[in-house]
Amino acid sequence: MRITATYFNLYNVCKRELWLHANEIRMEFTSDIVYQGKLIHETAYPQRSDKYQEVQIGDVKIDYYDKKNKVIHEIKKSDKVDKAHEAQLKYYIYIFEQNGINGVSGLLEYPKLRKTKKIILSSTDISDIQRIEKEISNIIGSENCPPLERKVICKKCSYYDFCYSGESDDNQVNGL
Repeated sequence: MRITATYFNLYNVCKRELWLHANEIRMEFTSDIVYQGKLIHETAYPQRSDKYQEVQIGDVKIDYYDKKNKVIHEIKKSDKVDKAHEAQLKYYIYIFEQNGINGVSGLLEYPKLRKTKKIILSSTDISDIQRIEKEISNIIGSENCPPLERKVICKKCSYYDFCYSGESDDNQVNGL
């Protein structure tokens, strides 16, 4: 079973979205927020494509890798789920190390916020990644979709209508 960095991101955001995404039930095309994120990714640093290279290792694709300084650049729209972004970037670094490319670090970039965050991989992170890989495999390999997780971020999720259809207003997330 293939594990991607996106799965690590989704694992930290919503197990249900992880299962749906992994099982080819996609709603991102309906989301203005996803579109805005892609637009920021494509336009925030127009010189990136000339300066850094795209790298693919197995099922993991890194858009901007600075080979000279061994830095993976990851651009995100918002830092609302920054722990998920960190997990995704740490997984990228982990994959590089598993393929003999050591000494790599990451840089999370939030252009709209004018904020960056350096990411490194620790031995604790490696243990966590190996444990989470197993958990992700169990989640996406299950025949059943995980139950709805009621979170404040649900309202802006591209799966909101899917997850909350049939739910009464009383059963929806407080404040949504």
